[in-house]
Amino acid sequence: MFTGIIEDVGTIKSLSNSQISIETALPDIKIGDSVAVNGVCLTASKLSAGGFLADYSPQTDKMTNLSTLKKGSKVNLERALTPSGRMGGHIVSGHIDGSAKISKIEKRNRFFRVVFACQKELCERFVDKGSVAIDGISLTISSLMAGGFEVFIIPQTFANTNLSRKKEGDMVNIETDILMKYIEKLENKKTNSEGKLLSILEENGYL
Repeated sequence: MFTGIIEDVGTIKSLSNSQISIETALPDIKIGDSVAVNGVCLTASKLSAGGFLADYSPQTDKMTNLSTLKKGSKVNLERALTPSGRMGGHIVSGHIDGSAKISKIEKRNRFFRVVFACQKELCERFVDKGSVAIDGISLTISSLMAGGFEVFIIPQTFANTNLSRKKEGDMVNIETDILMKYIEKLENKKTNSEGKLLSILEENGYL
């Protein structure tokens, strides 16, 4: 489990054959530790000087922007939450739901307004003023719009994550709020149950 509060911006040393090598200043990473890389929960499989290596599956490659990275790319890093840690952002699982494209970046005084375009199935899981993890960063949706959403980013977050290096047209990983996933599942279950009941009543002549 993660919080979406980025601890370090690491640098890709190499990426090939479903293995990624990352240079980072994060201390105390051990083999087997979970580390969120651009919001993707990966397991440190090998340690290197000033960093670690991790493997990722074809499904992870398909669902995330890892394949768009290259040597020198900057990635947001967060170690897994400990029982004594502060819950500064929101509950982030590190399981990516899809991707979104940055359609606009503009500075508003000291803040940055960023607009994202995404697929309909992702957009339907967002709520105004709700939480979203973008490349692993816990952010609040400031407004929903047709085919996407916008966020306002404070200077601290912009300067200390890879957002400061993003440009319009770049793809980012999206993890929707886990609470919305449970609500969606319960609603679907309720709808299916009601549909089955109506079908039974109709088959037996009550409708």
